[in-house]
Amino acid sequence: MKPINAEDVQRLIEEYAEKDLYLHLETTNGAYASHFDQSFFSASAYIRNANVQYKQGKIRGDGPYRVGLELPIGWIYGEGLTHYEVNENGQFILAGLNQDGKIAVTLELSEQPFQYD
Repeated sequence: MKPINAEDVQRLIEEYAEKDLYLHLETTNGAYASHFDQSFFSASAYIRNANVQYKQGKIRGDGPYRVGLELPIGWIYGEGLTHYEVNENGQFILAGLNQDGKIAVTLELSEQPFQYD
């Protein structure tokens, strides 16, 4: 993965618009951190292989970035994004890495369902 270049990511967002896609969106602030510190409030969200087709999308911020995708009935967005890639399967992957290099948020789009490993 490479650090986000907002212009490159905006072009990719536009390339994937109005296509039938599968979405993977996941956030975590360290789900296992509460094992080490009982006072730590742990929260996360996870959705995989949701079918979406967005009308338009935007990247905003100066880094970390926010990406929003406009659906016919609302919005999906991921915030805290720092890195991106399009992998060998054509999956557009955006991720937010924390100060330790661990993934805190990921927003992924694919024309094929994401496989479970």
